[in-house]
Amino acid sequence: MVEALSPGLYIVAGPIGNLSDLGPRAADILRRADVIAVEDSRVSAKLLRHAGSDRPMLPYHDHSDERVRARLVERMASEAVALLSDAGTPLVSDPGYKLVRDARAAGRIVTTVPGPCAAIAALTLSGLPTDRFLFMGFLPPKTKARADVLTEVAALRATLIFYESGPRLSASLADMAAVLGDREATVAREISKTYEEVRNGALTELAQTYAQAPPKGEIVVVVGPPAEAPAASAEDADILLRDALARLPVGRAASEVAASTGLDRRTLYTRALELKGRL
Repeated sequence: MVEALSPGLYIVAGPIGNLSDLGPRAADILRRADVIAVEDSRVSAKLLRHAGSDRPMLPYHDHSDERVRARLVERMASEAVALLSDAGTPLVSDPGYKLVRDARAAGRIVTTVPGPCAAIAALTLSGLPTDRFLFMGFLPPKTKARADVLTEVAALRATLIFYESGPRLSASLADMAAVLGDREATVAREISKTYEEVRNGALTELAQTYAQAPPKGEIVVVVGPPAEAPAASAEDADILLRDALARLPVGRAASEVAASTGLDRRTLYTRALELKGRL
């Protein structure tokens, strides 16, 4: 006899392409849950067959209202409810966070079964810096709105990760180049599937490539951080020091310029004393 799962919510990460990427624990949860909340039953049915699960499915997606969510939370008091997205980890670019929020508020147990995520998979494929990154989801469809969002993060020293559709890919890449600068980027398509494709290049180059042949499938764009600013020259330092000395004592002026330029504070302090003597 199969041991029943404890009541609560189980967030189950599914494959983003290859069904064999489904982990043993995730498959076990899908076989033992009382009910499985899914985005699209037609998509999830294939995964459940692969996992050997015959558990009933209930729809939970972008258009589900609060009543659907409330009924699921109510069932969690006595049943194990698994949450499954069409691909990858639930709650990443989908409305699942509301279900988690309400389940916690009702005192239900919430646990996760970690697994594939297209954003992280693309980041690992890109060869771009991974020490600091920001997931941006889907950009707005209109150019002006896209530019506004990109402007908000243009100065952020982090790798940026976006989801995008094939028809909009070239225009989005061109807007990224216009706002962020012609940075190094990667377009990863159909990750872990038969026709997986990874292209690296400058944003303008990639925009031109996909303008000629808009791609199909699931797409992730990874954009590298801005290039390091050139080091301040001695002339730049003198201009900043003179401005700072008009407002501050020598020590604080040197500290301010050191913080803004990355130059050595002791060297700046010595130079500030020289400039102070000429004022």
